[in-house]
Amino acid sequence: MKVLTLIVHTNAQEELTEQLSSMEQITGFTFSHVEGHGTESESDNYLSAHDATIGLAPRLRIDILIEDPFIGQVLTKLRSSEGNIVGQGIYWLSPVEEGGHLL
Repeated sequence: MKVLTLIVHTNAQEELTEQLSSMEQITGFTFSHVEGHGTESESDNYLSAHDATIGLAPRLRIDILIEDPFIGQVLTKLRSSEGNIVGQGIYWLSPVEEGGHLL
C-alpha cells in the first residue's frame, strides 16, 4: 500500500474531485490547501500579482491511500486527462507501513 501525493493548482480542484471520485480504484482522498515555491512558479499563468511578489503559489495537496496494483492505472488516467490537471502538477509515492480505522 502507498500514499499517492499530488500537488496541483487550486483551479484544478473541481475537475480533480470529479475524476478521482469516478475511479473505482480510489476509495477516498484528502485535499489540503498549501502554498508552494519552485522554478515552475515563474511561468505560472494563474499567480496573482501578490503571489508573484511574495514568491508563493496557492496549491492543493491531495493524499490518496492506494493499493500497489492500482497505482499505474490511476497515474495513467490522471496523465491522460484533459483540462486543468495535465502539466500543472507533480506527484510522489510514499510507502505505508500500516493503516486502519480508529475505533
